[in-house]
Amino acid sequence: MLKNSDKLLNISEVALKFGLINKKNGKPLTHTLRFWETKFKQLKPTILAGSRRYYSTKDIEVIKIIFFLLKEHGLTINGAIKVMNSGLKQLDGSKTSSIKVEYYKNKIKNRSKEILKRIKKLNG
Repeated sequence: MLKNSDKLLNISEVALKFGLINKKNGKPLTHTLRFWETKFKQLKPTILAGSRRYYSTKDIEVIKIIFFLLKEHGLTINGAIKVMNSGLKQLDGSKTSSIKVEYYKNKIKNRSKEILKRIKKLNG
């Protein structure tokens, strides 16, 4: 049985979560996630009946890193593949210019913004 934290999300939910949306019709760009599956060996969603893809918490974390490398850090697919294949654990966390440090700084920054918005909403 899955814990609440292990809830599986379908491909459309994941695309929406990452803002992968067609600007013309508002539909999720699920093909982007399917393409990333072919390029990044670390991304292995659960595929159930009818070839429906479901993503675990671990898969979501991998997608966050891929999204960061491609969309926020500006790497090409091949550059991101090299980083992912070298293993983020091998990146030097002590260097402020390392991708791993930038990823976590960005994650903390975004989370802090969310918390501040909630505090302002409570006080306002």
